[in-house]
Amino acid sequence: MVKTATYVISSPDVKDCPQSTLPEYAFIGRSNVGKSSLINMLCHNPKLAKTSQKPGKTLLINHFLINGEWHLVDLPGYGYAQAGQKQREALKKMIERYCLYREQLVCLFVLIDCRHEPQKIDLEFINWLGENGVPFAIVFTKGDKLGKVRLKENVEAYKTRLLEEWEELPPVFVTSAETKLGGEELTAYIEELNDSIKS
Repeated sequence: MVKTATYVISSPDVKDCPQSTLPEYAFIGRSNVGKSSLINMLCHNPKLAKTSQKPGKTLLINHFLINGEWHLVDLPGYGYAQAGQKQREALKKMIERYCLYREQLVCLFVLIDCRHEPQKIDLEFINWLGENGVPFAIVFTKGDKLGKVRLKENVEAYKTRLLEEWEELPPVFVTSAETKLGGEELTAYIEELNDSIKS
């Protein structure tokens, strides 16, 4: 699906993002959720997005051009505990401005570590997206770290928790950057959305 992936630009604010009409698919999640690894897996390029053992590596809005047809956007992680209050506020504002004002955004992929119970910070962010009408999908990461049964249980528990406040759920994907689990489904979904825009 992804034949070419090229780095375009890193922007400190939504107003500095590329002046393009191409559809955008952005990836976001808490620090250390495995975002860069997932992006690199989807793009078949281990060096495309900078991965780090230290959370909080992505501090800008990073655009990558995919197949010359659409942009993949790597957003900063939210809830980065090591950052000072001022930096956290600045990142929060940057993320919110991108989500609310970037007209090219087609879908925001919210990454969740499948090993953990529903976290307050993720649930709050997901509810904020719903309240503001931002289209999104949920992507569970690190699916290789759990056995099949436990993985299914954790995903179902998360869905159940969300359904306490949501009437219906957005698309849900389960992935692993290590085993490439879910990669084809994710890119197929993006292609589907791209096709629906063109038609």
